[in-house]
Amino acid sequence: MANDPSETEIENMRLLCENVLQKVRDYYGMGVKVNSLSTPSLIPKVGGSTTSDHCKGFAADIEIPGIANADLAQWIADNCEFRQLILEFYTVGVPDSGWVHVSFNPADNKKQVLTATKQNGKTVYLPGLVA
Repeated sequence: MANDPSETEIENMRLLCENVLQKVRDYYGMGVKVNSLSTPSLIPKVGGSTTSDHCKGFAADIEIPGIANADLAQWIADNCEFRQLILEFYTVGVPDSGWVHVSFNPADNKKQVLTATKQNGKTVYLPGLVA
């Protein structure tokens, strides 16, 4: 599968790394595990949404081994500029469950904070960090 980002997508990824991921790395003093960072050509092949911020290089799904994803999401919410922050499928009491979706778009950093969970087999987005 090709994952060949355009120059614009590369710039968007650079801004995400510079403004969010590097700040996270500096604060925690350890590497950030990036689970998903994609482009339009790859998203449909892996079943992702073609309207996702991932498609333009604005977003990444991340974790830091040994850090609870709820704590990571809260730190980003309190300390970074971002477009959207989603604590996805986190289970209270299971620190490494789920992941953190974060996007950065300098033209639209609205700081939307959500929690994604399953209810009756469907993904539901709740406002705020619910953990």
